[in-house]
Amino acid sequence: MEHLTKEKFLKKVFDYENKKEWEFSGELPAIIDFYADWCAPCKMVAPILEELAEEYKGKVNIYKIDTEAEQELAAVFGIRSIPSILFVPKNDKPQMAAGALPKESFVQAINEILLNEAAVENN
Repeated sequence: MEHLTKEKFLKKVFDYENKKEWEFSGELPAIIDFYADWCAPCKMVAPILEELAEEYKGKVNIYKIDTEAEQELAAVFGIRSIPSILFVPKNDKPQMAAGALPKESFVQAINEILLNEAAVENN
């Protein structure tokens, strides 16, 4: 699981400085966790994301963004509450979910939002 700075975000996810329309630059679908160290619900989500990073290795990239350190990224996405989880499919618009989701919700979102599309592409 990788922590994203603004510089890494621009390369690996979306170059919002040069592009107006959403265009994902990643190789794999991604989950981005907007969190802060002081946020209790964020601490509940962290181990779930660690597990998912292992279980979906090579299929989905999981990133974390510290909203305290990366306030500009938080502002770009209009993050009002944390944790906020951004599900980023490879060829579609990202979808935001707010709050600490249980693991089942992540698995469902990964399968429906992120991987379903990959299955369709291969046929």
